[in-house]
Amino acid sequence: MADDKPQQAQPPQGQPQQTQKPADQKPPGRKPDEKDKPSPFRNPLVLVVGGIVLAAVAVGALLFWLDARRYEGTDDAFVDVQIVRVAPQIAGQVIQVLVTDNQAVQPGQPLVKIDSADAQTRVAEAAAKRAQAQAQVDNARVQVASAADAYAQARADVAAAKAQADKAASDLGRYTSVQRADPGAVAQQEVDQAIAQARSANAQLAGAQKAASTRADQVQAAKTQVDSGEQQVKAAESELQAADINLGYASLAAPMAGTIAQKTVAPGNYVQPGTQLMAIVPLQVWITANYKETQLDLMRPGQAVQVKVDACPGRMRSSWVSL
Repeated sequence: MADDKPQQAQPPQGQPQQTQKPADQKPPGRKPDEKDKPSPFRNPLVLVVGGIVLAAVAVGALLFWLDARRYEGTDDAFVDVQIVRVAPQIAGQVIQVLVTDNQAVQPGQPLVKIDSADAQTRVAEAAAKRAQAQAQVDNARVQVASAADAYAQARADVAAAKAQADKAASDLGRYTSVQRADPGAVAQQEVDQAIAQARSANAQLAGAQKAASTRADQVQAAKTQVDSGEQQVKAAESELQAADINLGYASLAAPMAGTIAQKTVAPGNYVQPGTQLMAIVPLQVWITANYKETQLDLMRPGQAVQVKVDACPGRMRSSWVSL
């Protein structure tokens, strides 16, 4: 009787036996609810997006570096200012101090007054010397005019004496010629008289010429006195100007706008030239910043600067590079 059960096919002899695993059978060691998932890095879309992101990050980093290299910063900086020291130029006793510490002043504002009695005395003496020198010049100029008039008169006397001498010489020549031609025509007495008149006229001419020369020397001497007096006037004027300047030094004024600091003077103090009495802090200040040499490559005068002061947090000041 034949068996109705199905029979499994046997593999041929010499061939390996293959075992077919059911489709719903799980590999050993894996949880039953775990599902097989493909790797996200094998997805082309993920690779493209990741490449774009990396490229954007690289470009952003490059742009940031290119922009950041244009800026340099330092904490080694401080506020700087050129303080003006106030000192007298003459010695004297301080009679008035017109400012106090931390007081704002303007250019030309009086600060300190020094006793100016000595300076005023020197001004008066210098003015008197100048007036005396000017009087001497004026007198010398009058003498020049008088000497010039006398010299003109002397020249006129010379001209008159010369005319008399010429006439006497002419008369003598005529008498001599007539006597030679006819000794009896002219008496010897007349000839002798003509000779005497000629000699007298020549002597008068010589005296007039000498007087004229003396008058000329007097004119030159008077002019020399004028020149010397004018030099004395200039010297007196210079002395007067110096005295006026010293008198002006008795009052000290602010050379610029600023704030008074380090005041050490008081009324009654006797000060010497160069003694510091106070200081003026100008209104214009600047920042002195120290950088490394490697930070100065791209720095140029006129470039914009942002300044942050620790004493004023949260506030920025705009400025520029000066040097």
